[in-house]
Amino acid sequence: MSAGRRSHFRLQRFEWTWPDRIVLAVMNAEPELASGFPFAVPLIVGCALFMQTLDSTVIAVALPAIAKSMHQDPIRLNLAITSYLLSLAVFIPISGWVADRFGARGVFRAAIIIFTVGSILCALASTLSQLVAARVVQGLGGAMMVPVGRLLVLKTVSKADLVDAMSYLTVPAVFGPVVGPPVGGFIVTYASWRWIFLMNVPIGIIGVALVTVYINDIREELIFPLDLQGFLLTSLGLAGLMFGIETIGRGMAPASVVMSAMAAGGICVGLYVVHSRRISNPIVALGLMRIPTFAAATVSGSLGRMGIGALPFLLAMLLQLVFGLTPFGSGMITFASAAGALMMKPTAAPIIRRWGFRRVLVGNGIISSVILMLYALFRPSTPYVVIIVTLLIGGFFRSLQFTSLGTLTYADVPLPMMSSASTLASMVQQLSLSFGVSIAALLLHLSLHLRGAHTLTTRDFMAAFIVTGVLSLISALLFLRLSSDAGWELSGHEQASARGVEVAPETVGDAAAEAD
Repeated sequence: MSAGRRSHFRLQRFEWTWPDRIVLAVMNAEPELASGFPFAVPLIVGCALFMQTLDSTVIAVALPAIAKSMHQDPIRLNLAITSYLLSLAVFIPISGWVADRFGARGVFRAAIIIFTVGSILCALASTLSQLVAARVVQGLGGAMMVPVGRLLVLKTVSKADLVDAMSYLTVPAVFGPVVGPPVGGFIVTYASWRWIFLMNVPIGIIGVALVTVYINDIREELIFPLDLQGFLLTSLGLAGLMFGIETIGRGMAPASVVMSAMAAGGICVGLYVVHSRRISNPIVALGLMRIPTFAAATVSGSLGRMGIGALPFLLAMLLQLVFGLTPFGSGMITFASAAGALMMKPTAAPIIRRWGFRRVLVGNGIISSVILMLYALFRPSTPYVVIIVTLLIGGFFRSLQFTSLGTLTYADVPLPMMSSASTLASMVQQLSLSFGVSIAALLLHLSLHLRGAHTLTTRDFMAAFIVTGVLSLISALLFLRLSSDAGWELSGHEQASARGVEVAPETVGDAAAEAD
């Protein structure tokens, strides 16, 4: 069959155009189910994500101690965080192609090893330049770890078990930002800051062993050439946007540099959109946005992630700078959010099965948003019991929202496109979480400026909590556009009609005949 001729098939409620061989791959593709405990893969991947998120939060607590040890200004030490995020931005776009080319298990295992080696280099660093270089190595490992780890889950768990699998996957990852402050505070207070990196070593060794034993080697039969131009455009675009988001309003770089970086990043992203329409196999398939469930969970869900992503930052600042608690003390209070997330795990699947994705994302999203805005009422005089209970309840509903979003994202994505879907989702999620923290920081600075003050009070946090809550609320209301049976195959929602993949008969016949 000529290269220009293509087969058209209809998948649920959207249409797409693929080469004939991919049509046959979609029809025959099934997850390579893991043997033994069905949720071993999500737990292993979740623990690796825990290592990454824990590392990302403890370093923020340890920056003053590291600056003192290296005789540097603490503000300059922010380069250690920025360099890591830029490394993530550069290498995330290529993660899906690398996993398809070299095998998801091997790449995931290599990512853990690279991240662990980077952690050792961070612990051995004696100068700021050495620390920044080591953080770039960590970022390379982290960029491959998240999307490829999620890809392993998507390709080894059946759709019927995906909701439960995502709850196993998200809980360990939620733990990282919550336990990071107390762990980092404890280590910095009672030991050397170098141990915040060295504690990754045993986790990494155990992770490599578990991946080798329990995860199958998954490889794609159809490997497309690397879209080098697309990789450069997406990497530079994402890096420019991330740099601007992380530095805006923080005095780390001149405003002209920040604006130029964001403008250059936006231009690169725009050029990539044009480029992706001209080639058959772009490195990031923007055509995935034609899938209603993927588009809703990715775009509408980004607003929710902005609001919820800013929460650990706001709570840490409030409890430490206004309430006067130590990092360890504030972390012990915010740990209630992780406890709420744990309570959610066994209830996620029954709740989604009973109400369906749309009702859960709308109703649960509204509840989460209201609770988030209630945090604006916290005062130093508020009993700690009230704060802990509120955080516990909020952690439950926020974790349910994350699990629902993470599952719905891949509900209708064909298995051969999972690599690209995981890559695109990771890029959007990384941007939205960074945007959330930056918006919260800007709101605090703006409040201080309007008051003409130099010290934060609870009054400054009210606007930040309300705005982030409103972002989450808008996200929840946007899910009203979803069909009532969206993601029915995963949720098993009782009101969903039985549907399957509808393929044009003449298309399959032509494709099968020419394949022979």
